[in-house]
Formats: sequence, C-alpha cells, structure tokens
Amino acid sequence: MSKRHSNMKARYNPYFILLSLFFIFGCSNTKYLPEGDLLYTGASVTVEDSIIKKKERKALEKELEGLLRPLPTKQILGLRPKLWIYNLAGEPKKEKGFRHWLRTKVGEEPVLFSKVDLDYNASILRNFTENRGYFKTRVSADSTAKNKRVTAEYTVWPKRQYKIKSVKFPEDSTDLGKAIDRTSRRSLLKVGRPYDLDVIKAERERIDARLKEKGFYYFNPDYILAQVDSTKGDYEVNIKLKIKEETPEKATIAYKIDKIVVYPNFILSKDSLKFKQEDVVQYKDFTIIDTADTFKPRVFDRAIYFKKGDFYNRKDHNLTLNRFVNLGTFSFVKNEFRTSDSLKNTLDSYYYLTLLPKKFIRVEVLGKTNSASYTGTEVSVNWNNRNLFRGAELLTVSLFGGADFQLSGQNNGKNIYKLGAETSLTWPRFVSPFNWEGSSEFVPRTRATLRYEYQNRTQLYALNSFKTSFGYLWKENIRKEHQLNVIDVTYVSPNHVTAEYQQDIDEDESLGKVIEKQLIFGPTYSFTYTNTMQKRKKNTFYFNGELDLAGNITGLVSGANAKKGDTIKIFDVPFSQFVKIKADLRHYLKLSKDSELASRIIVGAGFAYGNSTALPTSKQFVVGGTNSIRAFRARTLGPGSYLNTETSNSYLPDQSGDLKLEFNTEYRAKLFSIVRGALFVDAGNIWLLNADPNKPGGEISKDFMNDIAVGAGAGLRFDLSFLVLRTDLAFPLRKPYLPEGERWVVDDINFGSGPWRKENLILNIAIGYPF
Repeated sequence: MSKRHSNMKARYNPYFILLSLFFIFGCSNTKYLPEGDLLYTGASVTVEDSIIKKKERKALEKELEGLLRPLPTKQILGLRPKLWIYNLAGEPKKEKGFRHWLRTKVGEEPVLFSKVDLDYNASILRNFTENRGYFKTRVSADSTAKNKRVTAEYTVWPKRQYKIKSVKFPEDSTDLGKAIDRTSRRSLLKVGRPYDLDVIKAERERIDARLKEKGFYYFNPDYILAQVDSTKGDYEVNIKLKIKEETPEKATIAYKIDKIVVYPNFILSKDSLKFKQEDVVQYKDFTIIDTADTFKPRVFDRAIYFKKGDFYNRKDHNLTLNRFVNLGTFSFVKNEFRTSDSLKNTLDSYYYLTLLPKKFIRVEVLGKTNSASYTGTEVSVNWNNRNLFRGAELLTVSLFGGADFQLSGQNNGKNIYKLGAETSLTWPRFVSPFNWEGSSEFVPRTRATLRYEYQNRTQLYALNSFKTSFGYLWKENIRKEHQLNVIDVTYVSPNHVTAEYQQDIDEDESLGKVIEKQLIFGPTYSFTYTNTMQKRKKNTFYFNGELDLAGNITGLVSGANAKKGDTIKIFDVPFSQFVKIKADLRHYLKLSKDSELASRIIVGAGFAYGNSTALPTSKQFVVGGTNSIRAFRARTLGPGSYLNTETSNSYLPDQSGDLKLEFNTEYRAKLFSIVRGALFVDAGNIWLLNADPNKPGGEISKDFMNDIAVGAGAGLRFDLSFLVLRTDLAFPLRKPYLPEGERWVVDDINFGSGPWRKENLILNIAIGYPF
C-alpha cells in the first residue's frame, strides 16, 4: 500500500476524526484560561456507608450531586463545543453584532475553578443529609487537577437514618386546636417513615391549607412548631406539633363573611372609589358600586362564590378571582379582606375590577406554506364588543380573505382563493332551560356562530359554504375541557364548475363528491384532557376525543335508505347521515431539562348509513402534510395502496377515506439559544370502508397493516416566544402504493442523487409543533 493511500485512510478513519475533534476542542478550550486558573469540569459525590443499600446509596449520590454549584460547562459526547465557540468568537468590541451574538448566545463562558467553594458545597451536602435524618454526617472535599482541568470529589459518611416513632397533634380544647387535630387523618408524617425536614415543612403547609378552608384567614404555617425529640428510642424521633405561644389572637379565630362590596369601574390611576348614593345597588348579598351602570348585577352573583354568613375559605376565594379573570372583560382584578367594624369575628370582602376596552378591532395577517407546494396568506379583520348586553357577552364580527398559490408542482396554476364573514356571540354562562353554573374556576360559555365562505379553485370549481352552530364550552378544571354543539349545520353548494373538472369527473367519479350539494346537521361533542402544563412531570399526556352525529334522528324517523333509493331531501338537498369518531392520544417523555420524546397515535372512523352511502368529502379523513406524515404531500396519500395514475388531469386531486390510523414519534432537543432540533418517524394511512372500483386497493382488509406508509426526517424549530417557526425535511421509508415486496424503499435512499431528492425529499415549513 502506498504511503499516500495509507494517509488517506487515516484521514477519513472515524476514530482519527474523533481524536482530532478531541484535540481541537480540548486544546483550544484551555489555552484561553486566565493565568494560574483551571477549567472546572464537574464534581462527583461518593456515599460511604455499609448499612445503606446500594440502590439507596446511588439515589442519594445523584440527589447530592444535583446540589453542587457552580455547574460545569455543558458537554456533548465528551466535548465542549459551546465553550470552543465562546473562545473562537473572542472579546467583542461592542455589545451587538454577529461576534457578540456568537459569544453570548451560542457560546458559553468557561467555569473556572477559582469560582468553586469546596467548603461551602461540603456544608450544603452535610445540611441536606442531616435534614433527611442522617444526623451527625461527615463530609470531605478534595480536587484533582490534570492538563489545566480540575474535578471536585466529595465523600459523604452518613450515619444510620432516623425514623419517626410517634406523631402528636395539639391536644388543647380551643377551636384552633380542635381544627388542627381534625386534619391528622391525612397527615404526611407517618410512623415508621424516615425523618425528613422537607416533609415537616410540607405538613405545616398542609395544615395551614386545611385551616384556610375552615375560616382561619389570618393563620399561617409559621404559627406551628414541630418539636423533635431524638433522645428516646433507637435511631428514632418523636414529633410533637403545637401552636406557638406568640401566635396572635386573630390567627386563632375562624372568620365569617359579612359585607361583599364590588367596584366594577376601578381605575388604578384615579380615585375611582368616590361615588354618589344613586350609584349604589344592593343585589342579594352584594353591594355594587357601578358609577357607569356597566353590568347587570347577576354577573357578579355568578362570579362571586361567597355569600353573607359563610365561613371564609380559600377555595371560594380563588374561585371567585379566577371567575372574574375568565370573564374576559377585566384587565385587573384585586381582592381585599378587612375585619368588619359591625360584627365580631367577620370579614368584609372588597373586589376592585378594572375594565378592558369595551370595543376593539384586531387585524390578523398569516403567512403559510404546505407540503403540496402551496404558499399563501390570510387576512382577517375582527371587530369585538366585550359587553354587548351588559352581561359580559362577547360579540365578534370577522371579515376574512386569503389566497394559496402553488409555486411549483403538479397543480399548474390551480390556485385557491377564499373570502368570507363570520359572526359569533358568546355568553359567559349556560343559556339553557336548566339553571346550572358549575363549580369550576372556569366560566362556562354558550356560543352561537354564523359563517359564510366562498372558495374558488381557479380553472376547476367554486364552493359556497354556510355554517351555523349553537353550543356549550366548559372546563371541569385546568385539565379537562368539554365542547358540545347542540346545533351544528353546514350547507355547501357548488358554483362555476368548469368543463375541465367535469371531464375529470367522467374519468374518476369520486371527484364529483367534492362538488356535490351537502346538508349536514346534528350534534357534535369533543372532550380534551391534558396535563402537559405540569412541567416537572416526567410523563405527560394529551387526549382529544371527538364524536360527530349527523342526521341520525331525522334519518331514523323518516326511514331513509339511500342504498334502496329511498333518499330523503330537505330543500331539494339530500341530508347526510353518519357517525364519526376520532381519538388523538399524545405522550411526552421528559428525558432531560432540554430534551423530550413526543409520541402520538390517531384513530378515526366514519360510518355512513340511512340517507347516505358515503361520508361527505369535508368529513372524511386525510393524511400527509406538515402536521401528519411529513414524507408525503398533503392529501395525496392513500386510501390503502391506491395511487392515482390514470386520470389525465393536471393537478393532484385530494385523497380521503373513512378510516384513519396514524403514528408519530419525535425526539426534540434544544441545540442553542432559540434553536431546537428534532428527529422524527411518521407512519399511517387512510382506508375506505367499501370497495371503490375507481380506487383499487383503497378498501380496508385484514391485511391493512401492509398498507402503512412510513417516513422519517429531521427538522429545526425556532422558538421566538410568541410563535414557533418549524422546518422539517422528510423522506419516505415505505411506500404503500408500490407492489408487494417492494414497498420498503430504505435501500433506495441516495441523498447524493438529484432525481432521488426531487422525487422523495419533502420540505415542510409551518408554525407551531406538529403535535
């Protein structure tokens, strides 16, 4: 072998490259250090104890390591590229520009050993272990330096952990003492459990929270003393809870509510508490001082949970504040409780409410693109009235328009234009014969909408769409939300169908369903559950279930049977009769502070019967595109193994089905600053319930898993705080429309081939995460 060839092999050997990276990043990271200082690279904690089990010892070591400060410079595969970028950028001459951005936003400054206080960290470890019941713990600290780098090593010698032998609650006969004693059933302090100072603190907070529900407004956790005796027993402690002697008298009293006063026109910058006698309205238990006669009194009756004579409790306190905020008419809500001058052991409650502007106009401009190569924009102008009938109702009148243009691809100028208007009225209550307001902090709402939209797909057809709905929205709590539309009516009528599209219908009858007149009416319901707002949880979930019932009662009463030719029409239009369900389940696995694994499964099914032989096109399922299987263009995949290759049209017709199954998994990690990266795999397809001769292979069968499409890719997300801009580059791994045995196309992947890239690489640009 020639010397040159040998050098070439070494140059492209992965181990050689990795070694070179270590050398480049390593040497350059230490040569910029201040004279006499060292680069701090991290610390370790070793727990030395023969009594503690190995598993518990390792868990304790992990907890202790998390307390050490400062944190070392972040590593990626043993390298510190952010520190290398910091050094590469150098000292910027001014506090702006590319060099400043590169050094401060992308790079990361070195953590110097001179900033590490070994003794302080040792004391933190000692205090932590003793607070966990390992009394008289010993801790030593040392360091090891090599090649201008230094690590810290801490060794902890804990004694045997103390356990709780007994717990006693206050035994005095006062109202406060009895109230505390009644909370003992749910105490966090359990006999036999390890002593833990944090648990004692949490127990005091728990007792205080319970007392706040019983009227003890002025009580706080500091008035509870936990006396710990470790002298009696074998590594055991006796805990006695008592009320401190210096506790003020008012903290020992359970208060009731007396006066409730509301100021709905409170202005921070002015003295808005001045009023005339005619401005005072007495309504039930409330005194309303509304100088501008802004609201009907019943608005406050629905929002305020306190009634005169009720014991104060924190739950009703918070519910009331949240209800005022959720009304959507106030920019500022303040509550104040004062000891009543008229009655002993009572509180007067005052609410100061600052109004948002009653009327306002909002203009929204949206730019968008999708995987079918359409680029477009939408503009909407919304006029709002926040208090239309003096009951905090919201009236919204919207005018909107938009256009989608295909810059490249198969649709050859078949651009889409739309124009429309929508009016909605929302009441902050249930408008129904039943008087139910619920007990949630979220205000239940009733919403009525009326919408018209004109959509023109140039050179093909235009559609007029009318929609009206009336329904309810309510939340049980922050995690559970319901939406029920009692009335949901949609009417679609075609307009200006071109000869070209009519010719395409002659070749593919399914295209005719797009321009059929449609009348859809019936109730719809959706339920959403999510706990993704709980950032500390390792596993979080999101679920949305939808149920759509169209024309069911009407179809049953009329005896409609489209299969036998007994089709019932309303205003000369056959109404749709079907049942459609859809479930969307997402799981988020937190891997670290800056990374997670997100997964989703979607299952949907629609069944037409009675007056219909197929689902309306607008109600069918589709796959592909920016928020679905990203390796395939929007609405072009499926159904089943079908591929549209026979029609002579110059555009891509939408493909839809009665059944849908989709899986997505995405690894997300922060790269630097506002930039996040993702690796993803998508899979799924749609199917027809019944065979269609114009779409061979489109129907569902027992071998439906053979029709699954699979794609993969990578993307970047730019988190701009007010929105997330997403770019995804995807390519197919499995094409269900290819012959059996040839559907996996992993072996065909060739990023260096221009024709392969043109056919297979799909760029998706969108706003927000895909799920």
